[in-house]
Amino acid sequence: MTTNNSPATTGNQQTAVAQKTIVDTVAGRVRQFIANGELHLPADYSPENALKAAYLVLQDTVDKEKNPVLQSCTQNSISLALLDMIVLGLNPLKKQCYFIAYGKNLACQRSYFGAMAMAKRLDQSIADFAYEVVYEGDDVEYTIVKGKKTVTGHKQKMENIKDDKIIGAYAMSIGHNGEVMATELMTFDQIKKSWRQSKSYPFDNNGNIKPDSTHGKFPRAMSLRTVINKLCNPIINASSDINLLIKSASNRAEEISAEVEFQEELEINANTGEIIDIDPVADQSAETGPEQRGPGF
Repeated sequence: MTTNNSPATTGNQQTAVAQKTIVDTVAGRVRQFIANGELHLPADYSPENALKAAYLVLQDTVDKEKNPVLQSCTQNSISLALLDMIVLGLNPLKKQCYFIAYGKNLACQRSYFGAMAMAKRLDQSIADFAYEVVYEGDDVEYTIVKGKKTVTGHKQKMENIKDDKIIGAYAMSIGHNGEVMATELMTFDQIKKSWRQSKSYPFDNNGNIKPDSTHGKFPRAMSLRTVINKLCNPIINASSDINLLIKSASNRAEEISAEVEFQEELEINANTGEIIDIDPVADQSAETGPEQRGPGF
């Protein structure tokens, strides 16, 4: 009987053991939070299942250098990312969050699906959401009654759907009887104004969206996240169930990405001699990662 004890095999075994240790450690911390009354998870949410799903997703997740994040990111940041996922009650298999590597730090980024899931969980009068991007040439009708907007119609042609022709986006929360509870409708100028408050600041010195930024690559998904977060964040933040643990988990990904991207800007501009003009202000309505098309009319 022969045993393969090559350095590569030994390294893979060590990595697998380390990964399992991280998952076990996070699960232990979650049980401790729950036992101490510091964390209350939804009745239909299984942290064990979420951890298993995250572990599967992370197997295929790579950083921008195409290296596996489970090898390139620090164990501490992986633990924090997994813990943030559970604290927020999200599941990556449902596209409610993404794991993104910023340098050697892994972060759990809430998607707009995650924002809607949290809002529905905290306000049980919400049954569903309707949201869509508006393109040049679309015909959108809405009413304003006592200051409350309601989108009543949206006609769109296939040829209008072009990333460089986005003129706005809207999102509505829908009650159990089909009634519109709240609406957010934003022009693209308003959306970009929100993006300018992002710590990552996806604009060049001429005010144009950087084509290699997430906002430049996925303008539709980013527009939807902005308007959906603007609709959902007041619901999430106003809830008495939101504690410091959840707020910390919600903000961590933005803080990590801003710090890493700002350092990269410093290094790039130090080599080119360009002046950096960045106002690192937190933004709760930026998005990272493309997401699937949502329900329209």
